[in-house]
Amino acid sequence: MAVERMAGHLIRRLHQVSTQVFNQHMQAAGYDLTSVQFAALDAIAANPGVDQARIAGLISYDRATIGGVIDRLEQKGLVIRKTSPKDRRAKEVSLSPEGEAIIGPLFALVESLQPEILLGLDHAEREVFMTLARKALLASGTRPSKPQV
Repeated sequence: MAVERMAGHLIRRLHQVSTQVFNQHMQAAGYDLTSVQFAALDAIAANPGVDQARIAGLISYDRATIGGVIDRLEQKGLVIRKTSPKDRRAKEVSLSPEGEAIIGPLFALVESLQPEILLGLDHAEREVFMTLARKALLASGTRPSKPQV
């Protein structure tokens, strides 16, 4: 098939694999988190007190829907959201004590499943893939990784 020679198709399929692997490992470990929720937790852990709009920017997520992601994390008891003393319209988000307790194990779990996403590639090939993926994202004007605030 012609689509199997198209980057977009392969990227879409690889995203499906990534999502499936992530969800299987999270479920097996007893966590109820999506990859977007994990990315938001990681951004919040690295930037305590960050506002919701900045979280969206850090994880390259839609600003209009990040509130729902934060709502679900708050309902799960993993984050605390409060009104910013600097700007009453902004909400600052930090990890709750429960969020602080699980971020390390979560990160270790997600790190451990990375080779499974690129199954069939050896370590050197995974490094090349990551380098090329970052290069393609940079060329598109998208940040490949979150900057620290």
